[in-house]
Amino acid sequence: MKHFGGASLFLDRHDINTDEIIPAKYLTENSKLDLKPYMLEDLRLEGFDPASAEARAARVIVSRQNFGCGSSREHAVWVFEVNGINVVIAESFARIFRQNMFNCGMLAIELPSADIATLFAARPAEIGVDLEQGLVKADGREFFFTLNSFDRDLVRAGGWLAYADRKY
Repeated sequence: MKHFGGASLFLDRHDINTDEIIPAKYLTENSKLDLKPYMLEDLRLEGFDPASAEARAARVIVSRQNFGCGSSREHAVWVFEVNGINVVIAESFARIFRQNMFNCGMLAIELPSADIATLFAARPAEIGVDLEQGLVKADGREFFFTLNSFDRDLVRAGGWLAYADRKY
């Protein structure tokens, strides 16, 4: 099973949509890898630069409510995947984005707003995730999360295709 966690990137806004995650003009690219340089290209946040070393080193994104809203495109998850991001932590997710994360073997972790506020206050450089215990670990603190058994199995398998290969 893959390692979850690593360098963190904080995107302090509600309703970050799929067009900001990967602009629609790149949806004609021929492979997931071709999407890589365009991650978060259209996201406008004060002080945020999608080409920064911090953004490029990120393995975990922390954000606010309704992350991944907008168009129901898998490309928004794929651009994270090819950039090494395998965990997004937020107060809530758009339903299709959330399921696309699990379908790709990645984690969409929902935490209560108080826990998200604590993470934003501390802004730890690294965040760890223990899938089996349902724990997010940061700066000596632990935050519990739950997943339904099917989503956990998808993540353990490495995504929907690997899960289906094992099951069917």
